[in-house]
Amino acid sequence: MSFFGALLNNKVYSFEQAYPGARDCTTSAMQKAIADWFALYFDDRVTDREDPCQRLPYTIVNKLSRACFAEYEAKSDDPFAASVLDALEKVRKKAMQLALIGGETWIKPVPDAYGFSFSVMRRDMVVVLGRSGQGEVTALGSAEVIQRDGRFYTLLERRRLDESGQLIIENRLFCSSDGQSIGTPVVLTTLPEYAALLPSAVIGQVGGLGLVSLQLPVENCVDGSAGAVSVYAAAAGLIHNINRNERQLSREFEHGESRVFASADLLTKRKNGARELPPGLFVGLDDDPDSTGVTVFSPALRQESFLARKREYLRNVESLIGLKRGILGEVEAVQRTATEVTSSQGDYSLTVQDLQQMWERAVREVLLLCGRLGKLYRIPGAHELDPSKVAVDWGNGVLYDKDKEWAETMQLVSAGMLKPELALAWKYGEPAKTDADLRRVREKYMPELDSMLEE
Repeated sequence: MSFFGALLNNKVYSFEQAYPGARDCTTSAMQKAIADWFALYFDDRVTDREDPCQRLPYTIVNKLSRACFAEYEAKSDDPFAASVLDALEKVRKKAMQLALIGGETWIKPVPDAYGFSFSVMRRDMVVVLGRSGQGEVTALGSAEVIQRDGRFYTLLERRRLDESGQLIIENRLFCSSDGQSIGTPVVLTTLPEYAALLPSAVIGQVGGLGLVSLQLPVENCVDGSAGAVSVYAAAAGLIHNINRNERQLSREFEHGESRVFASADLLTKRKNGARELPPGLFVGLDDDPDSTGVTVFSPALRQESFLARKREYLRNVESLIGLKRGILGEVEAVQRTATEVTSSQGDYSLTVQDLQQMWERAVREVLLLCGRLGKLYRIPGAHELDPSKVAVDWGNGVLYDKDKEWAETMQLVSAGMLKPELALAWKYGEPAKTDADLRRVREKYMPELDSMLEE
């Protein structure tokens, strides 16, 4: 059960009790899957069945997140837009990583007297109360927990749209002494950080719930619903198998330790205080008291079989998620042909590009939303923003090398097969569809050539 579910599903209170009429529309299969994704990511406990010491979900999320933002830069000449981008930068990595883990996360703008800050709502701390026919969330509830003076305070927030499309936000605060339940309701002014909140507020029309969803572009493989799935959802079973294989491999080494079997009387502690033989190395046998002496037992280890199985599991995980071959294991051990190498690199590049497009879309939606909220909350300098005016640069990317592409373009220019102004327009992102566009490129970057053409 997720932390959110454990927090709310207790004998005294539930989200439905706090907000009568609210019902979670997430299927039981999805609820179990969400809990499993977060358990795979966060749990490091060794059990009798599994050993998650390899932390594969962490490795997958970390590598994909770093690959996405390796050369990322977002900027704007507009001061208000720039301030929003600066604030968003502080939660960029967290938002991407939580989206990869849970399939979907929400970026929440928090206005103050000077601008915006952002918080990130993770999937296992959110209950989806409604979706549109297109799968967009139309109502949701969330939990926020604060510990103070030995008590646990839980803020339950409900967001929904009325019939006219206006955003309504409702807040309830609860206090618990043990942290195992929501507790009893208290007034919002109990904590200073919630003193300015209203039990119910009509915000207005902001184009949605006042949140920006970061949803993975992966089809639901759990129940086929509109709910987003983790980046490793399809590989969750394989990851469990790898954890079990790791536990079995650990046992193989434990059981394969050399032992010396000796008669039990050799292990009896002497009255004179002499040290008894180490029990981890010497094992006493009581079934034949007339037998004395020692027998060495040193079985052959089968680690290669377990390692071969793990390599195959890792290979299958890479294929399911769309990772480059060998990114989770030894590349020499799993790669077979040049065609396979090229194919896996292409899949990896497309995976990263999909994630980059997801984030870029979210950035532009954040700017649009903050422009509307900024005017509603009368933040100084706030105004409606045009997201298309913000420059988002991803650098060379995973497989794409811009410097190499420029060198090849210049070869075409040198061979007389491409106009230099077209090459310059591509390099600097200038329009080049009309003769007027090309003339502006020449005036800006090739003034001497342009003057010669005019003569």
